[in-house]
Amino acid sequence: MKLSDRVLTISPSLTLKITAQAKELKASGKNVIGFGAGEPNFSTPGFICDAAKEAIDKGFTKYTPASGTRELKTSIAENLYKKSGLSYEADCIVVSNGAKHSLFNICQAILNPGDECILPSPYWLTYPELIKMAGGVPIYIEGKEQNEFKPTIEDFKKAITSHTKAIMLNSPSNPCGCVYTKKELEEIAKIAVENDLYVISDEIYSELVYDGNEHVSIASLGEDIKERTIVVNGMSKAYAMTGWRIGYTASNKELAKAMGSYQSHATSNPNSIAQYASVAALKGNDDFIKDMVKVFDNRRNLICSLLDKVPGLSYIRPKGAFYVMVNISGAIGKSINGQVISGSADFGEQLIKNVLVAVIPGAAFGADNYVRLSYALSEADITDGIKRISEFMDMLK
Repeated sequence: MKLSDRVLTISPSLTLKITAQAKELKASGKNVIGFGAGEPNFSTPGFICDAAKEAIDKGFTKYTPASGTRELKTSIAENLYKKSGLSYEADCIVVSNGAKHSLFNICQAILNPGDECILPSPYWLTYPELIKMAGGVPIYIEGKEQNEFKPTIEDFKKAITSHTKAIMLNSPSNPCGCVYTKKELEEIAKIAVENDLYVISDEIYSELVYDGNEHVSIASLGEDIKERTIVVNGMSKAYAMTGWRIGYTASNKELAKAMGSYQSHATSNPNSIAQYASVAALKGNDDFIKDMVKVFDNRRNLICSLLDKVPGLSYIRPKGAFYVMVNISGAIGKSINGQVISGSADFGEQLIKNVLVAVIPGAAFGADNYVRLSYALSEADITDGIKRISEFMDMLK
């Protein structure tokens, strides 16, 4: 008996593998510092948790419409207008089981076998898998470190063929923390409109920007680009609600209806209690988000100042999200205990083996000379972790 070709072509998540390895070592009593976290290390605000309890007490535990409750869709639309100046009706919103599920729905709805989707690299490791699961073909365009890991407009133009169907963007970015400027997005929008392309705009880190930078949604740059853009966001990062699994899309009505119908057969509705709590989150006080951004900014400044002192490593200062891509070229070709480091996977393996520090190899993001460090952990752990990495670099021969 043979599994489907579809399943056999999917690469396992290296992030989850490293995270599981770190958790296993911690469970055995090892003092592991994990820089792999893809979630805020904050508790969900109390007023959101109280709303969830209220939902249970009120018996709000039944099925909801497959694409989300009208109240939540309306709240999302209001929040998109408030935060990004985007005007959507409730029928343009589809609520799903996390932003990853939203991205899955999009790829299933717009890609046919052989359709190409342009994907800037470094990329979140799930993007190419979602494209391939829909029968699509990811077309990678490399963002150079000297350009903050953002491909040039010429790179986008050169990647377009007769099979191109979409461009996938993530700003602020996981894994490298880059933020596309309004001018850059205007140029990408022009390309998309001229070539009749969809734009998948993952804006899950939209609240997490620093140094006076501004998050701009490409969908806000005119009706033509808005009509062909699918905005993706969710509750996980801004509201510390990763486990609640609520994500959403905003698009034109035709596409929203198609994705809603697809979801109705695939999963039906997202969790009713989490939907109820999400309404409270979106209607609540934003002070929690502002405070969280301040904490992340302090951690960003700390990790950058510490990395500055580690010989053999370099980085580009992130402007958003909570990750920094560290260039490990200075370690490639060197060895430790007879083991030669030939790439980011070797670097990560030897790092956790020798100094009990877990990082995510850049190979998972299409950038093998880098590793991703999350600063979604305490300042004490950041300080200890970078100290250990420095010691590891000194061990290399």
